[in-house]
Amino acid sequence: MVAVIRTHLKACVNMKFHQYRVLGFIEVIPWSMADYLNVSRGFEPQRDPGDLHYYGQIPALNDCVYRYMYRSKYVALHDMDELILPQTVDSWRELLPLLELNYGVDFCYKFENYVFPNTFKLPPPTPQPRHHLPEKCCPSWQSVSGVNILEHLYHEPDNFMRYSNHKIIVNPRVVFAPTVHGVLKSEKGCTWVHKSFARMYHTRPPALRDLTADQLVYDDRLLGYSARLILAVNAVLQKAGLIQEESTQ
Repeated sequence: MVAVIRTHLKACVNMKFHQYRVLGFIEVIPWSMADYLNVSRGFEPQRDPGDLHYYGQIPALNDCVYRYMYRSKYVALHDMDELILPQTVDSWRELLPLLELNYGVDFCYKFENYVFPNTFKLPPPTPQPRHHLPEKCCPSWQSVSGVNILEHLYHEPDNFMRYSNHKIIVNPRVVFAPTVHGVLKSEKGCTWVHKSFARMYHTRPPALRDLTADQLVYDDRLLGYSARLILAVNAVLQKAGLIQEESTQ
């Protein structure tokens, strides 16, 4: 189950969310605090003052933990442009038993944050990498707004964002108070997950704005999911009427 905290939605997005709700894939939680409070529009109080921090982000995280406390064995607390990807297995269902075995149960698992700047579209290095994007992939996607994460496979080198802007997967029954990047109060606290098990992929504008292409690091793990991802995205875009059925790759 994917829980989406909704502040506002365009009509086309709301229609798509409705289809996912019918399938039982997502639960959309209306978040209307801005109708009653002067919520800040940014994460820095001195620049964006208000009665409540950043659209009520902390209350939203607490709501998620307690809402799913007895409905989910684990909850992952991250943004929509962030993906926590296993490195040696292909799903969270396979990953979580590995984390329990290697780090113990009832912990908050923290994942290193790797920023993949969406301003760079670079060819793969040579020799050829282990994963490959299908040739002539997804030309029909060019007419659809948004970011194609399969085009951005280079991440920034090690920097402060790797550890400071991490996100977590946690057993909600052992957490009393979550925060944006971890927990404030829990039974056992948090433990770092080694990047060889899993790491977070954050496709966004660059955090280090002065980097050049030769300083970026290639990571093709996302392409390991590309065949399934392309089929799924094409199916959704076709159903939404955004691309033609004959353009399936």
